[in-house]
Amino acid sequence: MTIRRITEELKARQSSDGSWDFPFETGTSTDAYMIILLRTLEINDEDLIRELTQRLLSRQEKNGAWKLYYDEGDGNLTATVEAYYALLYSTYYSTSDPQMRAAKKFIVKNGGIQKSHMFTKIMLALTGQYQWPAFFPIPVELILLPLSFPIHFYDISVFGRANLAPIMILATKKYSKKTKYSPDLSHLFTSRSSDFYSNEELRKLKTIADYMEKAVKYLIGLPFQLRQSAIERTKQYMLTHIEPDGTLNSYFSATFLMIFALLSLGSRKDAPLITKAIDGLKRMRCTIKGHTHMQYTTANVWNTSLISFAMQSAGISPSDPAIQKANRYLLEKQHIKFGDWAIRNSGVMPGGWGFSDINTFNPDVDDTTASLRALSATVQSATIRESWNRGVSWSLSMQNRDGGWPAFEKNIDKKIWNLLPIEGNKFLISDASSADLTGRTLEFLGNYTNLPKKHRIVKNGTNWLLTNQRKDGTWYGRWGICYIYGTWAAMTGLLAAGMNPEEKHIQKALHWLKHIQNEDGGWGESCHSDHKNQYIPLGASNITQTSWALDSLIAAEAKPSREINFGIDYLLQKYDQKDWTDDYPVGQGMGGAFYIHYHSYRYIFPLISLTNYVKKYKNQ
Repeated sequence: MTIRRITEELKARQSSDGSWDFPFETGTSTDAYMIILLRTLEINDEDLIRELTQRLLSRQEKNGAWKLYYDEGDGNLTATVEAYYALLYSTYYSTSDPQMRAAKKFIVKNGGIQKSHMFTKIMLALTGQYQWPAFFPIPVELILLPLSFPIHFYDISVFGRANLAPIMILATKKYSKKTKYSPDLSHLFTSRSSDFYSNEELRKLKTIADYMEKAVKYLIGLPFQLRQSAIERTKQYMLTHIEPDGTLNSYFSATFLMIFALLSLGSRKDAPLITKAIDGLKRMRCTIKGHTHMQYTTANVWNTSLISFAMQSAGISPSDPAIQKANRYLLEKQHIKFGDWAIRNSGVMPGGWGFSDINTFNPDVDDTTASLRALSATVQSATIRESWNRGVSWSLSMQNRDGGWPAFEKNIDKKIWNLLPIEGNKFLISDASSADLTGRTLEFLGNYTNLPKKHRIVKNGTNWLLTNQRKDGTWYGRWGICYIYGTWAAMTGLLAAGMNPEEKHIQKALHWLKHIQNEDGGWGESCHSDHKNQYIPLGASNITQTSWALDSLIAAEAKPSREINFGIDYLLQKYDQKDWTDDYPVGQGMGGAFYIHYHSYRYIFPLISLTNYVKKYKNQ
């Protein structure tokens, strides 16, 4: 009954182009930054500004703070600074309003504006609220270093490059822009110091600054000429990575920063590049519970591939119109352009898929294997076979030298970048092998291709997972929360790769999952897990993480155990519950700063786990 209900609701929610455009919800930062951007450029889109202020206020806690997730504690200082600034800049609220007084009190109590994250300080600096530091740890000249050099611009992940390229220009120019609307945030400083870096950050900076200085000295030429050449090349990097909708790599933060970088280089605020970028950002708006939210990007390809696959697994025929429409959409979104991934993966033709409806040159392994799963039942078609072969070849080619799989690019994991004084820099800079990407890729190869289980690629992937299993039996998942997510992907991947369920690595993971099951039969993990580097229980269950845990148990156990049946009962009984757990973010972009609530997950993963339960145990 629940399976049929979910599939029928998903059919009803499919868009006319065949995709599913469930919201990609990422807290309040993008809402705040959009207000700040519009006011700074004096674009008086009052309807949008008012709508965004209303959403910000709807997310404020009683103590005046804003949070990244429900159980974060009293609140998040950085998110509160951003929301407070945006509300003041909107001009619809003043420091005397009760909500603003409460927010100010929280900020001051927790160390003031100078304790906010570096990216927030950069935004404050370029809008005239903070002093730029004397130097930025990544000099713009880095972009001039050749790929053969021990350290270079392309050692940074593509996500990091998209954000850091405009910052490198802005930090060099020390650009700042204020307007008649600009508020005065000086009352948020708790001391006269407006240092950009803490003492601990400065200690780390000395090491990396010395390293960078030596690297840049490798370049031959006059300092001024080198700097101008570096700025121009960085500008060209941005311009060549603009998507058709005008956004930089389809990312809100990168586009926001690019707009200011272009202004710092002399562009008028009404220049075509800037107006198109703003229009692109505006097209990312969505509505959540009656409020306008600026999405960080769109998640249409990811949603569509997962939903199409889940529906087919649940018995919807590949010839059903909904699946046919979804397939046509996915085939149209397969990439034919070379992107930055080709720098470390030369000789391979494009064939991947991106995450967003907007992506045309920035594919990732997860979306590619997800799209291929959705297309797998129709692969006998000549048209789909050609796309299938390109997608599989691209996915195989993306394996790292250590045997695991990254998200966007191969072999991006240089340890020197860990010294950067950027919160969550490992998430921004690195694109290392991860358990979730490696596990799901192995699951795809094992269950949907003819690649032999003894093939070198499968063996290397399996060995990476076994080597990176933690002592408690878990794996850390990079793109979800966190140990339940990684353990689910790793277990299903190892089993699909031919591992015996009785093998000790699987049994150890099984024992852990059973041990953390909640008294109500469900599972729940806190976002605290990612930055504390250990499993932290949520203190409640939610249906998505319960589905991940259940799917792991079902894949490994020949008969329905007590824990499995208990978990299935939880899903069936709680599927319609509406409380804070339904909105809890179970995806992450940057640990400690950027969490994601996928509105599609409450349909996708219960549907998959319930279907797998019925298929495996229906005759038992």
